[in-house]
Amino acid sequence: MTEQHYYYGTGKRKTAVAQVRLYPGKSEITINDKPLDITFPLESWQSFILEPLKITNTEGKLGIVAKLNGGGVVGQAGALRHGISKALLLYDENNRSKLRENGLLTRDSRIKESKKYGLKRARRAPQYTKR
Repeated sequence: MTEQHYYYGTGKRKTAVAQVRLYPGKSEITINDKPLDITFPLESWQSFILEPLKITNTEGKLGIVAKLNGGGVVGQAGALRHGISKALLLYDENNRSKLRENGLLTRDSRIKESKKYGLKRARRAPQYTKR
């Protein structure tokens, strides 16, 4: 088995984590050992995920192999997009300005607020009863 050179990036959003590898010369996209259109069936999700490749004009030039853990579908899509963007920096450092001005290198760090004692959720208090 021959070792192939790849570019690695880790993307995160909410509780989702994506470990992304970019392989030059390939063109297929595999996520958790499944093709992209099976993992993310909606066209809007697919275009959202592949936006970094469109911006840097690397569509069809790079194969993507990714492992996704945690979160929901939207969080995983955001994590995958972030991971692809970070891996593209290692592929070509000149991509930084294009990716930065489109907001693809910034991690969306919004996560669910933790529950507080005496409350039902993070801020939801029990209903007040007068009698």
